[in-house]
Amino acid sequence: MRAMTLPVPVLDLLVPMPRKVEQRPGAFQLSGALSLRPPPGFASPALDGLRLELERRGVALGDGTDAIELVLDGRAGHPREGYGLVIEPGLVRVVASKGLGLNNGLRTLTQLVRVAEKLWVTTGPLQEPGAFALPALAIEDSPAFERRGVMLDVSRDRVPRMDYLFRLIDRLAEWKLNELQLYFEHAFAYREHELVWRGVDPFTHDEIRALDRHCAAHGIELVPNQQSFGHLHHWLKHEEYRHLAEVPEGIVHPFLGAGETHAEPFSLCPTDPNSLAFLGELYDELLPCFTSRDFNVGLDETIDLDCDSKKGRSAAAIREKGVGRVYLDFLKSVHGLVSARGRRMQFWADILLNHPELVPEVPQDAVAMLWGYEADHPFEQQTQTLADSGLPFYVCPGTSSWQSIGGRLDNMLANVRSAARWGVERGARGLLITDWGDRGHLQAPSVSWPGFMVAADLAWAPSNGDRWQAIGDDLLLARCLDEHVFRSGGFAAGVTSVALAQAYRVCGAPVRNASALSVLLTKFDAASPAPELAALRVEGLRSVQHIVRTAVGTLGFLEPKSREAECTFRELLWIGKLLDFASELGVARVESGMDRPLTELHRSGRRRLAEQLAPLVVEHRALWLERSRPGGLDRSARWLERILVALRG
Repeated sequence: MRAMTLPVPVLDLLVPMPRKVEQRPGAFQLSGALSLRPPPGFASPALDGLRLELERRGVALGDGTDAIELVLDGRAGHPREGYGLVIEPGLVRVVASKGLGLNNGLRTLTQLVRVAEKLWVTTGPLQEPGAFALPALAIEDSPAFERRGVMLDVSRDRVPRMDYLFRLIDRLAEWKLNELQLYFEHAFAYREHELVWRGVDPFTHDEIRALDRHCAAHGIELVPNQQSFGHLHHWLKHEEYRHLAEVPEGIVHPFLGAGETHAEPFSLCPTDPNSLAFLGELYDELLPCFTSRDFNVGLDETIDLDCDSKKGRSAAAIREKGVGRVYLDFLKSVHGLVSARGRRMQFWADILLNHPELVPEVPQDAVAMLWGYEADHPFEQQTQTLADSGLPFYVCPGTSSWQSIGGRLDNMLANVRSAARWGVERGARGLLITDWGDRGHLQAPSVSWPGFMVAADLAWAPSNGDRWQAIGDDLLLARCLDEHVFRSGGFAAGVTSVALAQAYRVCGAPVRNASALSVLLTKFDAASPAPELAALRVEGLRSVQHIVRTAVGTLGFLEPKSREAECTFRELLWIGKLLDFASELGVARVESGMDRPLTELHRSGRRRLAEQLAPLVVEHRALWLERSRPGGLDRSARWLERILVALRG
């Protein structure tokens, strides 16, 4: 084999891409028998992963002359999660000062072994068929953010199965993420509160402890997350808890289920001492299931804490002190509950940032979670406010998966890049990418993977942001998805995923926090055109259909070799067909007049649309059960079934 130089595409396939790489001449042969030399007593899933990847490449581990040497050396001077990796002829050496760093070096090496067969240069193949080698290089690497995580919404209908979560944790660890949060409103099985979670298929105490152990083994911290102010409608709507509500008679809020228009209590009453007693009881049961010392208590979107409505029980206090002060007083009280239980409080920062003059009064050990999900979210301004206050904080962008069907890829990329850029510049402690499930969690789990991958890359090295800007030209994201997620052979699944996640852009109706194609489904019965749909045009919707039909056609090159790959294939096919249906529905609405209800469409047109949607509803139910529990399925499916009923009516 000729001398090897390191082509750029090889580095691009690593997630996250190392921050400093020096290319060197030569190569390390991945053939014959190799000697693997870990430190005495060292064991980890990362080491097991390297062994498995070598075995997949047909490499025999024994007493060979060529060696992979792992070194723990406290004098090496690496940061806590940092490492050095040197590859040269005859020797691969990973060095770190701490076990966390050694595991991170192992993960980079494992990915290099995985992509070894993809090595190429512009003049032709770099290696002979069946022969594999690693290019000689030297890496010095460590993360930009101390905490790098993912938050899953498990309370908007989709409660993941344990086997799916275990696989997710394995993959997130490969990308050097170190925090996971499961967003609870009512998805934890509190012993004395079955009324609230009955039929939801919540997480049990034993399941959370098992997830906590699995996370810990992979270097990930499972952080508890329980809403503690707003977003408690699943509790407060029951008479047993209504007395704790700020507005007991309820409000019509944006998080109701399909077809629901009734009023529900939404937030706890912050001036009622019983609210704190209630939270303390929940914390005493929830927190012992987690080993993490952090705790996200929510406190966001308290939409019924409004003195103008004169409905709330705190209206007098708000008139006297102002809504910001009433909110801050409750935040401090919740902080007291959390601190008394030996935990550090995380809280969503949106309400506090509406009252920047109060930010300096927040307890200085509380961690502000700065969320924002649009490409133009003002992270620059808001990170400055938090940095000036001295509060520790995270930046929290989103996957842009929810209310989109197939994703909003360009929005996600810009959103995560901005969060990473300003977060690292202002000294944020962490980056947590959020994955929500508003309006039935209709997006399939595979829609979220691009966001997880890009966030993992940029949380490690925000300077990597430039490599995700030209995805339409070089299909880098498609290649990375196939290499590390879909593993389908070739990159048909990755190309399809990327294409479906960009299709929404051409429909001609930009929407914030959603795509117009999703709004066509969730607001199909609006009495007048939803404002988000006013700019829809037939030609734009036909362009969407062309894109999704072409993308789905590439799946013909995919031959699933496992149940996991087959499930991904079915999810991508379903996403494409649902986007196609939404476009066809949009065409029918535009041509007949958006102000006319769906039931007034011509009978033959409604019948044709119903025939297109009916199998998609059936497949939604089947796919849901592949990765998620049945508890929220009926509630989710209702978003589509209501359309079907209207079409058949």
